[in-house]
Amino acid sequence: MSTCSSVSRDSDEPVAGTAAIARTWLLLEQPGPWGAKALTSSHLDPVVGRALEAAAKDTGVRIVLIRRPGRHADRRMPATRRVFAAHTVPGNVWLHSATTSDPARLLDLDLAALGRGEHSGFDAVLGGRAHEGDPLALVCTNGKRDRCCALLGRPLAAELASSGVQGVWEVTHLGGHRFSPTALVLPYGYAYGRAEAHALKEVLHRAQEGRVVVAGCRGRSAWERPGQAAELAVRQATGEDAAEALRVVRTAGAAPRWEVTVAHVDGRRWRVDVAQGAALPPRPESCGAAVLGSPARMDVVAVREDSLTSALAS
Repeated sequence: MSTCSSVSRDSDEPVAGTAAIARTWLLLEQPGPWGAKALTSSHLDPVVGRALEAAAKDTGVRIVLIRRPGRHADRRMPATRRVFAAHTVPGNVWLHSATTSDPARLLDLDLAALGRGEHSGFDAVLGGRAHEGDPLALVCTNGKRDRCCALLGRPLAAELASSGVQGVWEVTHLGGHRFSPTALVLPYGYAYGRAEAHALKEVLHRAQEGRVVVAGCRGRSAWERPGQAAELAVRQATGEDAAEALRVVRTAGAAPRWEVTVAHVDGRRWRVDVAQGAALPPRPESCGAAVLGSPARMDVVAVREDSLTSALAS
């Protein structure tokens, strides 16, 4: 049976530069079934869900629902739910956790401040503190959004959980169904496509060490998509795998071509030319799509190290 993910895989569609964009992620535990728009079509009060959607607009915060891997038949809600917030911008990366018995408390958060990387409000409102456990692996499993996420994502989440991975959660939506199974690793915010259990375990192991695995990486959610592709290209060119070593400091131009400046903490800089193309031939961008599409792809045309900054760094 042909699916959006099988067509993408068979055509070797590149995954770089396709990650969801968010400086900060806000995760709320919500067991039970999820609809296509989970914040308003799950067992979460839809009034609360709509208010959270509105509050998060233009803040740099992306709100998603999470649940532990396993069966998700209708059942009683837990007395308390886990809540996580993670900021993914290099130089201020953090992951905090809390619990709440009332999801409406999230409406008391200053989401604009959270998007700027301030966790003091999260800690004050919800009693949050720095997360002391393993990095989080969020595996998209929302079959109501796209069947590939359920068919491929749920077995991956289950396999990780059964093998003892402590930080694995199912998540409502990470975008890019055609790259299923997809996963997001926090706190650094690197997303992965066509993920397999053994590879994702290595990703988590390296994240524990503050390092990044480039293979299968879709990009860092802190950056716009040209920046995601540019940063990964610099990592590939230099072998740099420290998660905090690189940041996107400038993106000039507009679709379909940009010049992205990527800076290293040691002072080196690279200028990366990124061009937007179309993935061909036309294919379904998600299962059940009524028409075929040509999804945008980010192609790195050139990576040039700035000779002046290189000389100063040496």
